[in-house]
Amino acid sequence: MSICLVDFWEESKTPLRSFIKNRVAKEADVEDILQEVFLKLISNIDKLIDNQKMYAWIYKITQNTIIDYYRKNRRDTELKSLSAETTLVLEEELTSNKEIAFCLKNMVEELPDIYKQAIVLTAFENHTQKEYSDIAGISLSGAKSRVQRARSLLKEMVLGCCTLEIDRLGNIIEYKKRSKDCQYC
Repeated sequence: MSICLVDFWEESKTPLRSFIKNRVAKEADVEDILQEVFLKLISNIDKLIDNQKMYAWIYKITQNTIIDYYRKNRRDTELKSLSAETTLVLEEELTSNKEIAFCLKNMVEELPDIYKQAIVLTAFENHTQKEYSDIAGISLSGAKSRVQRARSLLKEMVLGCCTLEIDRLGNIIEYKKRSKDCQYC
């Protein structure tokens, strides 16, 4: 890279601190977030392709770091306020999620092989769709189509088997089997 990261950081840290301070109340947290942003910059600088987009890139990293800060604090607060009753409800939800996961595993097994491979590699083995296209020996657009089709087939299978109640984060909070004769569960 032609840009010196240290010079860039010295130039950017004051406006970044202000950006963070407008979004985070505690001064100590502002400094922690600023340091975390710097660490992310150092460890990801090789991923920056266009130096002209450095400012947009750094502000996006900063914004994501602030979002992570609020998520972490919300989780910490939620965990501290758990009662025995809430813990029981969470255990029931985990059991429900395990049951749905078992059904989903059976559904994936029933997919045609090309769609099963697409969903297993991208959703369960965390390969990118580009990596999947290389593995399958197909074009990237073909890989994307297969992954979308696999997701669509799974959605049809799940909704044909169960009714789901999903929270705002996409977690299953309740489900009911439509019939006792579901071939997957």
